[in-house]
Amino acid sequence: MTDKPSNGRNIELGPGKEFDLVRTLLAEWGKSAQRIGDDAAVLEVPPGQRLVVTTDTSVEGVHFRREWLNHFEIGYRATAASLSDLAAMGARPIGVVIALTLPEADRHEARELAIGIRDGALAVMCPIVGGDLSSGKVLSLTITALGSVARPLSRAGAKVGDRVYVTGVLGGPAAAVRAWEAAREPTERDRARFAHPIPRVDAAIGLAARGASSAIDISDGLTADLAHVAAASKVRIQIDADRIPHVDGVSAMEAAGAGEEYEIVVTAPNIDTRRFTEEFGLELTEIGRVVAGPPAVELSQAGIRVSAPDGFDHFR
Repeated sequence: MTDKPSNGRNIELGPGKEFDLVRTLLAEWGKSAQRIGDDAAVLEVPPGQRLVVTTDTSVEGVHFRREWLNHFEIGYRATAASLSDLAAMGARPIGVVIALTLPEADRHEARELAIGIRDGALAVMCPIVGGDLSSGKVLSLTITALGSVARPLSRAGAKVGDRVYVTGVLGGPAAAVRAWEAAREPTERDRARFAHPIPRVDAAIGLAARGASSAIDISDGLTADLAHVAAASKVRIQIDADRIPHVDGVSAMEAAGAGEEYEIVVTAPNIDTRRFTEEFGLELTEIGRVVAGPPAVELSQAGIRVSAPDGFDHFR
């Protein structure tokens, strides 16, 4: 949605209730919204780089429950989840497009949704460049994130002999969900990890610069997502559960299957984890290695092979 690619101003919108709602969103987005008002967005990709595009949908009752999150958090979390996919590719965000299905009962919360979306994009300095607004029976946000990178990371790049590294500490979001499902309030720490994830864009770009050969973000669970890397790269990945970083009150095995993390797991020949942590202020832990063999993830604990936990599957 743009008038001229070089002009960051939004175009004036015509009359109508739908456009009144769009004006409400734009009022909260402020300078975070750029060139909105045309039929499509026009973006410039830096010379020598490639466009990376990802889409992520957040649906009430599937990805969140309104008794768990307020509207600000719903907007923030949906935006961060999509931007996390760009991080997994080692890409720098250049824009997000928002498709919002807004039931009538939620229209009075449009401003809070807008602020959450804005803050999710601002977390990685990403402009909002367009979108679509529709009424519907269920609150839903589909976020298309666009980025650019010279050499994208891929799930298919892991090599035999690589080591496996993961950012952050796992298990907080799963602990929050367990608490809610047991009719308890999660700890402030666990709730924040679920409601306010941070896309690891800078960290992923830093890992790519340090020789990462493959990457994926952890949305469905560490071992479940690593299984995609193993399949795409045609390798076997061995993980030592005792080395998986996890929050207090969550076991290593629970952390291995915990989803909604939005941390990044990479393979690489060798990364100095101490230096990485010093530079990015983010823990990086070596948890395994890549070996030859039929594609699979092997998990061991105390030196004994154990079954890898199932990850999240929308259609299970």
